[in-house]
Amino acid sequence: MTIQEQHLSTTRTARYYTLGPSAGSARQIWFVLHGYGQLAGRFLSAFQSLDDGTRCLVAPEALSRFYLGEATARHDKVGASWMTREDRLADIADYVRYLDALYADVMRGRGGGEGVTVLGFSQGTATAARWLALGAARADELILYGGEVPPDLDLAAARGRWERMELILVAGSQDSYITPKILARDEGRLREYGIAHRVEHFEGGHEIRADVLRRIAD
Repeated sequence: MTIQEQHLSTTRTARYYTLGPSAGSARQIWFVLHGYGQLAGRFLSAFQSLDDGTRCLVAPEALSRFYLGEATARHDKVGASWMTREDRLADIADYVRYLDALYADVMRGRGGGEGVTVLGFSQGTATAARWLALGAARADELILYGGEVPPDLDLAAARGRWERMELILVAGSQDSYITPKILARDEGRLREYGIAHRVEHFEGGHEIRADVLRRIAD
């Protein structure tokens, strides 16, 4: 007999954290997407320098949690992942729907989508880029920090969605995940498809830096 793969859609309870004033009273909304093996609450603590009373920061947590470290070690640390290579298309579709639902809930009661920034860090850069290319959410600014533009993303299709959005790539001088070679490849692809962007460099590694965040925010 042949083993056949099947799929079933089901409801999940997703977790997210907020920092700052309510979305309804904030001048800006920032959606910040964590990297592989991180949790949203701890990740959001790196953005406290932006909590000046004008920004509502929203950190959704990826739907797949797991124990960090060796299988034989004490399971005292937990992280989350947006996707793996296993059944990746279904995971992508799931997190795009999830983030769209979160966006709709956060933005309810606001006059429109103005003043919205989406930042993805590390693995979260691919998630953020796919979300704003495939989902219903709209943003004024997309920041890909310490990660790549997904190589499989259809930039010809994304261009129409991103044409009114500022795209910023952020790369540390010692970041092993977004090396000069990878950054040059991403910039070449963006130029090929006529997608405007700028690059913010800083001295440092694979880390969220308060001074870099403030520089971008200002």
